[in-house]
Amino acid sequence: MRCLLVLSLAVWLTTSFAVAADPRSGDEAIEKYLTGETKLLSLNVLAEADSREAWEAKRDELKRQYFDMLGLWPLPERTPLKATVTGKVARENITVEKVHFQSKPGLYVTGNLYLPKPLPKEKLPTVLYVCGHSGKGRDGNKTAFQQHGMWFATHGFACLIIDTLQLGEVAGIHHGTYNKERWWWHSYGYTSAGVECWNGVRAIDYLVSRPEVDPERIAVTGISGGGAATFWIAAADERVKVCVPVSGMSDLQSYVTDKVCNGHCDCMFLYNNYRWEWTTIAALIAPRPMLFENSGYDTIFPMPGNERIRARLAKLYNWYEKRPGDLFDIGVTPGGHADNVELRLMAYRWISKHLKADNSETAEPPLPPFAGKELRVFPEESDLPNDSLNDKIDESFVTLAKPATPKTKSDYEKWSNRLRGELYDRVFRDWPDQVLAAEVREEQADGRVILRTDTEIAVLAARVQPKAVAQEKPKRLWLVVLNADEPEGKLPAWAKGLIPEGQPVTILSPRGSGEFSAWTRKNPPNYVERAHALLGRTVDAGRVWDVQATARWLHEAEGNELSVGVLGKGQAGVLGAYATLFENCIAEVTLVDPPSTHRDGPHFLGVMKVLDVPDALGLIAPRHVKLINAKDAAFDRALNAYKAAGYEVRIERK
Repeated sequence: MRCLLVLSLAVWLTTSFAVAADPRSGDEAIEKYLTGETKLLSLNVLAEADSREAWEAKRDELKRQYFDMLGLWPLPERTPLKATVTGKVARENITVEKVHFQSKPGLYVTGNLYLPKPLPKEKLPTVLYVCGHSGKGRDGNKTAFQQHGMWFATHGFACLIIDTLQLGEVAGIHHGTYNKERWWWHSYGYTSAGVECWNGVRAIDYLVSRPEVDPERIAVTGISGGGAATFWIAAADERVKVCVPVSGMSDLQSYVTDKVCNGHCDCMFLYNNYRWEWTTIAALIAPRPMLFENSGYDTIFPMPGNERIRARLAKLYNWYEKRPGDLFDIGVTPGGHADNVELRLMAYRWISKHLKADNSETAEPPLPPFAGKELRVFPEESDLPNDSLNDKIDESFVTLAKPATPKTKSDYEKWSNRLRGELYDRVFRDWPDQVLAAEVREEQADGRVILRTDTEIAVLAARVQPKAVAQEKPKRLWLVVLNADEPEGKLPAWAKGLIPEGQPVTILSPRGSGEFSAWTRKNPPNYVERAHALLGRTVDAGRVWDVQATARWLHEAEGNELSVGVLGKGQAGVLGAYATLFENCIAEVTLVDPPSTHRDGPHFLGVMKVLDVPDALGLIAPRHVKLINAKDAAFDRALNAYKAAGYEVRIERK
């Protein structure tokens, strides 16, 4: 049983409640809301485990949740890699093979495999090096980090350096929500971090297929975006025995409260549906050896965040280590965000110690770099694969749900229970059984009301007085939900004629809408929207909350006697439908021009891994649904669900 959210972190809004002309009047409130949510999640250190036994009991379920938040659950099929070596280059004591493979059909990964020359007879300890964001164009960003491959190969290791999705030879996209406004990534549950993780896992599949590689001695390391990918891969794949993430993770306080997420692209983040304290990702690697490296003056991985993560991980590793530093240690060097020599040498020593039992001092080999073109896997434009999906892998990477429509009442009950359960577990995590009624903070003479709907969130509602109808008591309280771009406080033209004459109407502008609660939007970095995803929310989920809280306020203000009807156009209609699904005081919902898929909004984290808009409408039975201009055949699924439930007469399509 989900419990009511305790608003223990509430601090009343300190800004004026007067309707503001400044379109950024909601900035302070939304930032306080995000800060409060960050504090709440940051209390959940290590999933509340307080011992090794408690942690290990939670670990399997946490691993499943982790894959889900990366868009990797259920785990993708390990399809044939079709690995190909397209050429070799060499120095006196190293050989570099130019290789590509497909982590999924059409998803190409290009890399360079560094090997000692001559090859020893025994199998080699092996390192997967994952790259940071260094733009090398057609050469791929692997060429910027070739010194790592050279060092490992000259010290008896095999080392595979792979390109990232966006900055590789076969280029895709990292920045979908950062600057391209592909908010449907949220609804798909797609993040480029999931691609980088899966590419790394399949790179290990490739490595263990090589006769030179010792599959029991594999490490992963990288800096910046490669540091984040090091966490992704090591947490996902137990074959990684050692890892050295370098400047690749901060915590929620840093990312959200301090707005450091503005300096990072989407490949640095999963969608935090399960509301983790961020360090839990790194904790999944324990008790395998980890060296957590950073620079002391790195502005995008600032030291306060590093120190908080270090303390949390040290607590966890203390449950496993015989002596401090055996399995977990930190490495900090002076300077800013850069792949400096000191960081490299610390990483080499840690990996040598744990994969080779070698504690000798290290130095960088005096080898001249290869020209970038020499390391190309596909030397010329004409060599690039015609079947590549890299630039559109976001369309197909995540497995989207296609729930079969029920045909009988018994089928409907099972179908409804399953989809509702998945919605609560995977999309609306920790959503209460009943959102608390909104609180009136200010009433104005023109009928406008300022409502507090959530911690730090205030929205504008407007009462519209009905025409008198022969002393007849109203049968319903009507709530019209506006989209962000609709003028607040006014009954829109599309709503006229849809509400019975004489019925009381309240018009709601949810959070971020109109002049009163709108916040600054800058593309990039789209701070507010992306920060929500780091906290397991979306702006649209918050708007559903606002509709529920306002509907509950209307209902309770009438002594719980009158139920509520909700209307909305476009995305706002779907917000009203979800509020109806979750809130039992809402008796009916009208959707005008509704989108037939969440790809077109509204957006909830990973919702399309569970269902789509027509399926959600089908879950509302037995309450009334009216669809206006819902011409897409997809809406047949909603009608068929109602028919199976035995309430065909309670859904209307015009």
